[in-house]
Amino acid sequence: MAFYDNLDTVMKHFIKKGGFLTAKAGEQVNTMTISWGFVGFVWGRPHFICFVRPQRHTYGIIERADSFTVSVPLGDMENELEICGTKSGRDTDKSQVVRFIPAKSVESPVVEGCGRYFECRINYKDVFDGEALPDFIKTANYKDDFHHMYFGEIVEAY
Repeated sequence: MAFYDNLDTVMKHFIKKGGFLTAKAGEQVNTMTISWGFVGFVWGRPHFICFVRPQRHTYGIIERADSFTVSVPLGDMENELEICGTKSGRDTDKSQVVRFIPAKSVESPVVEGCGRYFECRINYKDVFDGEALPDFIKTANYKDDFHHMYFGEIVEAY
């Protein structure tokens, strides 16, 4: 399946309900609910670009990881999305909330039961420059805790 197949449907679910961002580094695995992100084409390759704040438990893992996955439920997983979006992996074992299964090509697992998966190899990361953001964005979204962005080359989409 091409990364862009049915992308309009997938992104509608992602924006309205969210998806699971999962990363693994060593033995540590965590997933969190995200609804910020986008799929695009840069450097001649497809990418999923996601955003993680440094205070999130997932941040410490994804910073050491070489990959991440995005699992987008196309069916009903609202309870799981709610828990993974409101409970920290520092205090909650997310494997008790969702079932992780191996990805096809990357170390980070996917969340079982979702309708669309993006397996991504991290090839660039950076932090938003808070000084460069317009005030209306900073006021609405930040208190000096700017997201880090991760460019994940999509190596599998299914």
